[in-house]
Amino acid sequence: MDERTVDPGRVGLWTGMLDMLPAAEAREAAREAESLGYSTLWIPEAVGRDPFVFAALLLDATETLVLATGIANIYARDAMTTANALRTLEEAHPGRFLLGLGVSHENLVSWVRKHDYSKPFSYMQEYLWFMKNKGIWMAVGPKELPGNMVLAALGPKMLELAATETAGAHPYFTTPEHTAEARRIMGPDALLAPEQMCVLSTDAAEARAVARRTMPIYVERPSYADNLRRLGFTDDDLGGELSDRLVDAIVAWGDTDAIAARVQEHFDAGADHVCVQVLAGSPAEMRDGWRQLAPALIG
Repeated sequence: MDERTVDPGRVGLWTGMLDMLPAAEAREAAREAESLGYSTLWIPEAVGRDPFVFAALLLDATETLVLATGIANIYARDAMTTANALRTLEEAHPGRFLLGLGVSHENLVSWVRKHDYSKPFSYMQEYLWFMKNKGIWMAVGPKELPGNMVLAALGPKMLELAATETAGAHPYFTTPEHTAEARRIMGPDALLAPEQMCVLSTDAAEARAVARRTMPIYVERPSYADNLRRLGFTDDDLGGELSDRLVDAIVAWGDTDAIAARVQEHFDAGADHVCVQVLAGSPAEMRDGWRQLAPALIG
């Protein structure tokens, strides 16, 4: 397990909706997240902003907030470029950038980027080895590669790799039961930082409708579907409009106390940090959810 200098705290936020805002408004949203007491803001990489450039913009706009990538796609840049991006941000903002790396999905790698996705696990192994052993760095900043890395990990092999070759894991689109299994596989010391989707509504039909607008894009990806099957869900749960059982397991809904209770389930199962994703129709609605949740999640 790699030593890290970043402390992500207990409760953070995960969002891809800042890509819908101009940069100035995104920076203001990051400042508000910091002022509300959230310790870390997680941003993704898919087909939007470059996560390293965007993280730099948000780090410059804040004072204590940790920025984390959830996740940076290893097929989007070579290993030395990624290692040196990590060094660049660590030098500029010591202890405030956590690099989440992942193999992404075949549609985003083979179809969009035109790369070979035939062996994602071995590619990740080789990528991490190259980052640590073969990159060249000729600039001001840390000569040794910072240990501030986690892997997007769901299955046993990737969880084991996360625990042995990085600081830990960032599981996404999963459950407290998975958190418990991840902790068992990784051991007591690795950082475990799962994501938790939520909807702030006490109306079951409304909340599940909001969840079902987001969930299909993930259920259609083999890595997520395979993980759900390992957790005991069936094709009946994953097919059609998605079962209530699956929706309720993945997306916490209800009042702020209900959301806080689900987050606590992750902590009880062994999580060190939980990043909460408020599902909403707009960035403004999402930020209102941040405000409502802060007293229950942070105190």
